[in-house]
Amino acid sequence: MVEHPSNLRNITAEPNPTGLDAYKPSEIYALVDRAGVQKAGLGLSQLLVLSILAGAFIALGAAAFTMVMTGTDMCFGPARFLGGIVFSLGLILVIVAGAELFTGNALLAIAVVEKLVSPGQLLRNWTIVYIGNFAGAILIAGLVWASGLLNAGLGETAIDIAESKAALGMTEAFARAILCNILVCLAVWLSLAARSAAGKVLAIIWPIASFVLLGLEHSIANMYFFPQAMLAGAGVDWTDFGQNLLIVTLGNIAGGAGGVALAYRLAYRNSESKADIVNDQ
Repeated sequence: MVEHPSNLRNITAEPNPTGLDAYKPSEIYALVDRAGVQKAGLGLSQLLVLSILAGAFIALGAAAFTMVMTGTDMCFGPARFLGGIVFSLGLILVIVAGAELFTGNALLAIAVVEKLVSPGQLLRNWTIVYIGNFAGAILIAGLVWASGLLNAGLGETAIDIAESKAALGMTEAFARAILCNILVCLAVWLSLAARSAAGKVLAIIWPIASFVLLGLEHSIANMYFFPQAMLAGAGVDWTDFGQNLLIVTLGNIAGGAGGVALAYRLAYRNSESKADIVNDQ
């Protein structure tokens, strides 16, 4: 049975006259609960538009990352770290501007376990958001191709990125996907702790830059990387893309829903976590 949002318990944040203090972990948990209920209740058109935007935002970050890595060794740590900071643009836009990202929405698993959202509502959200993210990523890949940017060194880098991803074994790709979405969901979690846009940006950069630095696998980013490479003439095809996307998607779900959402559910299961609202001082 799913509880109605009006039955959620209140958590009142401690006074925060400056607006600079971060929310406490238990308050973040409450915010995630509330966000899960809100996201599950979004209408089809709103959810789809916000999902397309999120896919486009992540693709823009991925395109910028591709340019940063052009002309450098793909394994050169400092270059990858810089690329990770640039790639963070995608999640910054998702969080601050507002959009629906499949990997971040793995945190909705908390609301399901709390019986605030039904499994059917969760699957509806994930399905629509996944499709919308794919559409947004493909749109940006097409625009980058139409712009002529892939005719230069960017195209060669795009090919290298996709071919290295296609060469990963199933176990490697799955493990990298788990680790990736642990960091992505932690970035979302940390961003909820911040009360200002600047704080959210700072909270997002470090986990995202770290997953890019480590070469981990993000399903929505790969929705851009593979089409980008195919448009540039890579030796990968839709079969390679589909195999990678399936494995990475499952790993992202395991890392986000299991590695972060359910872990925090265990930590705060006895707290007053079913928050109707956290007062923003």
